[in-house]
Amino acid sequence: MKVKKLWIAGAIVATSMAANVQAEITPRHALTGEVLDLSYAKKGGNTEAFKQFLKTGKNPYNGDEEAVKQGHDLYLTGCSGCHGHEAEGKLGPGLGDDYWTYPRGLTDQGLFEILFGGANGMMGPQYVNFNTDEMLHIMAWIRSIYNGDPKKAKWLK
Repeated sequence: MKVKKLWIAGAIVATSMAANVQAEITPRHALTGEVLDLSYAKKGGNTEAFKQFLKTGKNPYNGDEEAVKQGHDLYLTGCSGCHGHEAEGKLGPGLGDDYWTYPRGLTDQGLFEILFGGANGMMGPQYVNFNTDEMLHIMAWIRSIYNGDPKKAKWLK
């Protein structure tokens, strides 16, 4: 009887340890929910930071001043034509407030999904313009200009 109890206790401990291991995220298309094929990504983005992002769903560049600066430079080259030079909104929506056309953009995973796979309107997939690491830099800059209610900023949690 003791052996059976020990075996059950061991199984419970092993199961709980496995549950604590970070599961990898599964990026999905913002509109269809289909799994995004990351093999289409522009080469050069498979960095340690991107690997960490795939494990946690959190952007490791958030709050990193150098990454934010690089993200702004990248944003200006590929995003400002539609979203405005300071993401104030133009043809595309503003990006610094609480309103997101796709509420999943309130999470880092969701914002990545929108950037990588595109969305409605003129928001095409950006994997042809930026590699995945560059997208994380752009996301860090977008997060840095947030002027909404911090309680609504899911990426801060």
